[in-house]
Amino acid sequence: MESRKVLILGASGFLGNAIYKELCNYFDTYGTYCSARRIFEDNHQFFRYTMEEDDVFHLLEKVRPQFIISALRGNFATQIQIHQHITEYVLQNECTLHFLSSANVFDAYSKYPSYEHDKTLSESIYGRLKIKIENMLLRLPKKKMAILRIPMVFGNSSPRIKEIKTAIWKNTPIEVFPNLVMNVTNDDKLTQQIHYLINRNKTGIYHMGSSDLIHHDEFIREIVDRIGNFNPVYKRVYTTNEERYLAVLPKDNKLPKNLRFGYQEIIDHHILN
Repeated sequence: MESRKVLILGASGFLGNAIYKELCNYFDTYGTYCSARRIFEDNHQFFRYTMEEDDVFHLLEKVRPQFIISALRGNFATQIQIHQHITEYVLQNECTLHFLSSANVFDAYSKYPSYEHDKTLSESIYGRLKIKIENMLLRLPKKKMAILRIPMVFGNSSPRIKEIKTAIWKNTPIEVFPNLVMNVTNDDKLTQQIHYLINRNKTGIYHMGSSDLIHHDEFIREIVDRIGNFNPVYKRVYTTNEERYLAVLPKDNKLPKNLRFGYQEIIDHHILN
């Protein structure tokens, strides 16, 4: 049987690259990169693609993937236009689009965690961008799309952890949000879950975070303790006086037990290599 083709848009970014590494041994996996780096230029599975300049149709026609994973970052207006083109392609071809969305599509609701079929509403520009693209996908037949809503992502090589380590070395304050209740994930857990969804042809809306919640400041302090014996400066940021939730929990589309995890597993992963 011919190996199924996967195209990851944004495969040179932190998450896109983690997904590529997870899938490339199992599927015929291709990726895009935009900034010239030797590692991608020498890999024949990677295509140079600049959102502002290149036609995504041309790329899709060239690769003809059965699965498109969108992990694109960059100019918001361009992202919206590109996803319009991608959804047109998906409609006309045997193809499923997996879109990496965010818990921020619910950031206007701060009183409780959010579930898959809750109405989206955001106060942030980033959240509104994700909602706009989600709404395009929701007009596709359900079997052709998957919306993957992701909470804060950690992991040893993640931008968030790099930032924390830099703050520790430079002795600059680490921002913590004592009133923020959230769930979390890391690159390892998330890519395993995405692998499962593609392997089983799962579609619809998925909430991809830990099955339990933790306060942001508590989580960050525990991670710093794991990184090593430091005495960092914390800057506590209060955006509201009340507790504020930014958490995406599953109700209808639950992943199998072996792919569920708690925030403690994400904390335990952060031991300084």
